[in-house]
Amino acid sequence: METRLYKQVADKIQAMIAADGYISGDRLPSERELAARLAVSRASLREGLIALELTGVVEVRSNSGVYISEGAEATPAPPEAGPGPFEVLSARRVIECEIAAIAAQLATDRAIDAILLAVEAMERDHDDVATNEQADRNFHMAIANATGNSALVGVMNHLWDQRGHLWHRLKEHFQTEELRKETLSDHRAILQAIANHDPSGARKAMRVHLGRVTRTFST
Repeated sequence: METRLYKQVADKIQAMIAADGYISGDRLPSERELAARLAVSRASLREGLIALELTGVVEVRSNSGVYISEGAEATPAPPEAGPGPFEVLSARRVIECEIAAIAAQLATDRAIDAILLAVEAMERDHDDVATNEQADRNFHMAIANATGNSALVGVMNHLWDQRGHLWHRLKEHFQTEELRKETLSDHRAILQAIANHDPSGARKAMRVHLGRVTRTFST
């Protein structure tokens, strides 16, 4: 089985750390410099850095940079842990836009009410991270349920379950308050298109939403 890209990038970063003689407390070059030196995208670099952070090799400090952690020299490279966050987002952009379009065609009043309840929960619990996260999942799953297709519901459950430690740490470091507010607006737009039974509008609104998330986390 081919080694996942974020694991390859993490290995490259560790090799660079060893070759350049970095020690605990040292700050690594900027993301832009690292990406250019390792010939990888910023998105792949972030996944690799977060994989290393989860095993204690580096510490990612928001608005400050990436630093070598205490005892990093003896820390093993991170194991693979399923698809990386940007792989999951890419798959969602392919699949979930069409799910939204199908939901707009087929959603019953009851299904639309379920989507609305999830949107209202996200708005109400905006400052409660755990509750907001569950409401976010409920929103996307309610759209899948609105298609009446159990296979699509299963696909969405699987994709959501792939949001593991890498995803949550990426979100912790790089999600902005602006993105959180825009996500609420995006969800309202998706809901409105589905309620209007507008497949093209629902597809476009979902594409805008997932594209926004991808850009925020990768630049």
